Amino acid sequence: MSDKPSVLFVCVHNAGRSQMAAAWLTHLAGGRVEVRSAGSAPADQVNPAAVEAMREAGVDMSAEVPKVLTAEAVQASDYVITMGCGDTCPVFPGKKYLDWKLEDPAGQGVDAVRPIRDEIRERIEALIAEIDTERKA
Repeated sequence: MSDKPSVLFVCVHNAGRSQMAAAWLTHLAGGRVEVRSAGSAPADQVNPAAVEAMREAGVDMSAEVPKVLTAEAVQASDYVITMGCGDTCPVFPGKKYLDWKLEDPAGQGVDAVRPIRDEIRERIEALIAEIDTERKA
């Protein structure tokens, strides 16, 4: 069992928002946080517009693939963050559950995905600050 805090990002298809959030957290936390993402009905591939928008910001998530949400992934995480997509997660005591209402990038081009990417980055920066504060407490 790792002593690092762990975060699970959940969205239905695990192809856009949750993948971008996981990529940002991996990129910005510098290995201090275990990062997972999953979806209840994973898509065949990560949204190409999300991959391109993240590439423009210097984050490569081209090798990522959508993963299925499991109770084990939720149980192994300290934070479970849904992306405003109405996904239902198993609830376990001692976990922190958050729901981030974010526009869905599905079917949109890179121009429409950039503001979503930037909003996710802001939320990730705040999340890292919260995690760091809680770890010091």
